[in-house]
Parts: sequence; C-alpha cells; structure tokens
Amino acid sequence: MKSYKVGILGASGAVGQEMRKILAERNFPISELHLFASARSAGKVVSFQGKDIVVEEAKDEAFEGLDIVLGAAENDIAERFMPAIVKAGAVFVDNSSAFRLDENTPLVVPEVNPEDVKKHHGVISNPNCSTVITVTAVNALRKLSDIKSMVVSTYQAVSGAGAAGPVELQNEVEALQKGESYEPKVFSYQIAYNVIPQIGGEQYEGYTSEEMKLQNEGRKIMHLPEMNVSCTCVRVPVVRSHSISVQMVFDRPISVQEAREAIAAAPGVKLVDDLDALQYPMPLDTQNQDLVFVGRIRKDLTNPNGLTLWCCGDQVRKGAATNAIQIAELLIQE
Repeated sequence: MKSYKVGILGASGAVGQEMRKILAERNFPISELHLFASARSAGKVVSFQGKDIVVEEAKDEAFEGLDIVLGAAENDIAERFMPAIVKAGAVFVDNSSAFRLDENTPLVVPEVNPEDVKKHHGVISNPNCSTVITVTAVNALRKLSDIKSMVVSTYQAVSGAGAAGPVELQNEVEALQKGESYEPKVFSYQIAYNVIPQIGGEQYEGYTSEEMKLQNEGRKIMHLPEMNVSCTCVRVPVVRSHSISVQMVFDRPISVQEAREAIAAAPGVKLVDDLDALQYPMPLDTQNQDLVFVGRIRKDLTNPNGLTLWCCGDQVRKGAATNAIQIAELLIQE
C-alpha cells in the first residue's frame, strides 16, 4: 500500500492532538508525520506510533514534499499558510471557516457528499462541528425527500470553545462549592449551572455567526441552495459532545417508521430511539467515538410534512478531527 507524507497545522491544539490520535486509530498510511505549531510550541516532543516527533514551527518552506496537510488552526493561520501548502503540491484539508463558502473549495462530509472531494483545487474545507453532526443525522431523510426548511437548536459543549472551556467549567464548579467567586475568562458569563444563548458575534438580523453557519454550510453540503434554516446556538455546561434538536419540513410527508428505517441503515449514524425504554442520544454516550446518535423521531405537530429529531455527536472527533481524516481517506482512494 502506498504511504503518504502528512502534516498537521495547529498540532498543539485540541483538534490537532485529536487528529494525531485518530490517524493512528484508523491506520492511515503514513510514511512521515510532521507536526506544525507556533514558535512557542516548536521543539516539543510528542509520541506517534512508538516514535518521537519534534514539533516544528510553521513556515512556508516547511510544507515542501508533503502530500496532505490537515488544518487545525484558526482562520488567520489557515489563510496565512494556505498558498504555501498548495504551492508545495499538498492538499490542504482545513478545519477553519476561512474557505468553507468559497465557490472553488469543496465543503465535505464524507457520509453526505463524498463526490465533492474530486472538485478540489488544492483545498478542501471541513464544516463547522454542529453542521457536520446535523447533516450526518438528517442526510438519510434528505434522500427520501428534499428538505425545504429546518428549525434547529444546538446545545454545545464547553470543549467546543477549546481546551480552556472544560477547565473554566471545572474551576467554576469548584469555586461555587467553596462559596468563592470566579471571574469567567473563556465565556462571557458563568457557564456552571447556566446556559448562554450566544455563540459567535451578530452576523445577520440578530443571528450569530455560529447560527448562520448551519444554513450557509448545510445548503452547500447537501446541494439544497433554497433550504432555509433558523438556528439558535446555546452553550451548555457539558464537557464534550454537542446535542442538536432539528425540526424539518419536507416536500412530502415522511412517516416516523420510514424515517427510522432510513436512519438505521445510513452510514455514520446510530439509531437510538425508544422513549419507553429511556433510550435516546445523550452527550455522555456519544463522546470519544465517531457515530452520530439519532433519536426522539416524531411527527411535527405544526406541519403535516414535518419531522422532529434529536441527535448528539462528539464535536472534537466527528465534528472536526475524524471528519478531516475521512476526507483524507477519500483523497487517497482517488
């Protein structure tokens, strides 16, 4: 089997570390792994498949000879190094939002639109974590009938804000138990025993940037340019795995049984839907694995062509690192 020279840009962050772990789990055929980070992290030594790898400072010339670069850095870093990565002849599979809506850049969830990988010009974008989880959950239903609209509420774990999110939650819980105060640094307000109904800044008509991603990215991934999505994103005091409530309107009625059968047979998802047996998707059950759990499938009582469901998925893995590596697997199949 051919092996590949792979780089991770942003290797010291939470998603970059997860990428390294998942590359090993999935036995991705690697001849060389290069880990790139800021000058502050350069020189650190990490282990990969029994070998020590020294973290390198990200520089334009560092990407020469690589086949694939997995991006786990912020927009400004992705934009800074994208030209050098493409010039070096590598394919940049980027997890930032920098190129997601660029018309020449495929935006890919392998269970939904794997064929779009072939359209790349050196860059392929990984969608927003909530978008990945949602479209993976509903794709089997979209195959039964086009989705005209969705009303979505996301319940996003603190780790979605980076490694400092769970630390802040834990610190607040401990401080409150002692009767002490704690000044939030990661979130705008106390997240312990609270929910915060804002993720991102205002972008359009009172909707935040995080909320608009689901419509803009969902349309592109599912090839449904007219689909409308009204989304509310909420930060909740859960460490890992995002939960999402989805109300969909289709071109025709879809029965609950029809929906369950389609989801049960779909790739990347697991049907967990038995209310009487208290079985439904929950963050604790979905963390540290790659399936999106789907349940609470019901008829929408406000629209005869509507269905409602609840899904959960690990936003660090399937919502970010795993999805990027699945894209890389599609690349080497080509």
